[in-house]
Amino acid sequence: MNRGWRFWLITALALLSAAGTLALGRWQLSRAAQKLAIQASMDAKAALSILDGRSLAGGADPSLELHRRVALRGEWISDRTVFLDNRPMNGRTGLYVVTPMRLQDSAAVVLVQRGWVARDFLDRSRLPTIETPAGVREIVGHIAPPPAKLYELGGPDAGLIRQNMDLAHFAAETGLALLPVSVQQTDAASDGLLRDWPRPSVGVEKHYGYAFQWFALSGLIAILYVWFQIVRRFIYPRRA
Repeated sequence: MNRGWRFWLITALALLSAAGTLALGRWQLSRAAQKLAIQASMDAKAALSILDGRSLAGGADPSLELHRRVALRGEWISDRTVFLDNRPMNGRTGLYVVTPMRLQDSAAVVLVQRGWVARDFLDRSRLPTIETPAGVREIVGHIAPPPAKLYELGGPDAGLIRQNMDLAHFAAETGLALLPVSVQQTDAASDGLLRDWPRPSVGVEKHYGYAFQWFALSGLIAILYVWFQIVRRFIYPRRA
């Protein structure tokens, strides 16, 4: 292959590579913009007025109220409390405590993520003692998706300590009329539980990171092309 054809072939490949990496970088920026719009929608929901239990239970689709603040009155169904294992909070791994609450003046039940508690790692079958007051109680929190699932090797978990909780399966197991959302309790902890819930994040930072990598690769292609195909020809004309 003569020098002329090689030069134009390398030029074409460099242009295609630079254009492709630039396009991928711009696509990552567009994904970041989409995630920012989602984050803005979540923040707008959190800024709305506090929802009460009757409005939550009477809504056509409670999932439309995700991230909105709520104030609920109802009774704990304490014998249906479940502990979700391997859940971190403040850098420590322990258990999430989830308990259904039957809403006052309603047949609806909402699953409440009450908080985090340390686990006994010497006796992993030993359950922590959790205070669950009887009678009508009032809690505040925000509407959240059901507890996030970790890796799962088999089918739906059972028992008091579980790796994951499937809301539909739990409703069938308990016979409770569970709403399709949960509530993360946020009021002051007086029951020995931590409630430093992580702020919901859409992960926009990773898209900026990916975009930087693609743009950097595009710049590297341009620099290498200019050096080897242009500058080097003038410095070492016989070797180019």
